Amino acid sequence: MNSLWIFEDVNLFRLLCPHKFKNYKACHTFDSYKKSDYIYFEADAANKIYLIEKGKVKIGYYNEDGTEVVKAILRKGELFGEKAILGEEKRDEFAQSIDNNTSICPVGVDTMHNLMRDNKTFSLKIYKFIGLKFRKLERRLQLLLFKDSRTRLMEFLEELCNDYGYDCHRTGDHIINHPYTQKDIASLIGVSRPTLNILMNELKENDIIDFNRKQIRIYKTPA
Repeated sequence: MNSLWIFEDVNLFRLLCPHKFKNYKACHTFDSYKKSDYIYFEADAANKIYLIEKGKVKIGYYNEDGTEVVKAILRKGELFGEKAILGEEKRDEFAQSIDNNTSICPVGVDTMHNLMRDNKTFSLKIYKFIGLKFRKLERRLQLLLFKDSRTRLMEFLEELCNDYGYDCHRTGDHIINHPYTQKDIASLIGVSRPTLNILMNELKENDIIDFNRKQIRIYKTPA
């Protein structure tokens, strides 16, 4: 299984948190956020990157008519705000907690640059992770722009299967144990929750999938 969000199935918080590096341990802090709290807004100064110790964070922006576009929903162990490493000075997106008990480790850009300079292997992993993440975001935005809602859902389910799925040896079905709520999925594919419910139930009625709160089963296609 190969996840683009968790670099090589490694929890990035465990890999990057300054607490793991003796020289940076003294300045290591955590910030706590409640549901709907913003970590940063569009146009804020981009002087830190962030690692999620626990909770979930929504990354998005608002288009010209004020409609919210969700780019990603990140969870424990993941990194965001990473474009600051590449020289971004102002944020072009917002980051918002969507859990009531989200804990974030902020890392200053200078600290991150020092860590990367001192460890080439570490630096290569960071750049590879950023590249993979950009590719996945680009693909999701292409889906939002050019695909109908049913196609967006089917391709998102395929993505979930790659990230969280496994094959049931008894039936050949794909089982997906995922961390998203229906609201999360609706936001990520750009539809309302009622529309998502209609689409999911249509797929269920057509024996394409079955689902409950935390699991989706994609039935094996008959030969």
